[in-house]
Amino acid sequence: MLKRELLDILVCPKCKGELEYRIKEVELVCHKCKLAFPVKDDIPVMLIDEARKIT
Repeated sequence: MLKRELLDILVCPKCKGELEYRIKEVELVCHKCKLAFPVKDDIPVMLIDEARKIT
């Protein structure tokens, strides 16, 4: 699980918008860009190319 301090400073690398942490899916979601960034071994992978598109 990601620490609150880290979640407070992370933003979407594409639009710099707010991210939602989805614990069940283990990902960070930008609703504006419709991208979900994976979290692997408690490390957010904030690469646009690694993000999953959401609908």
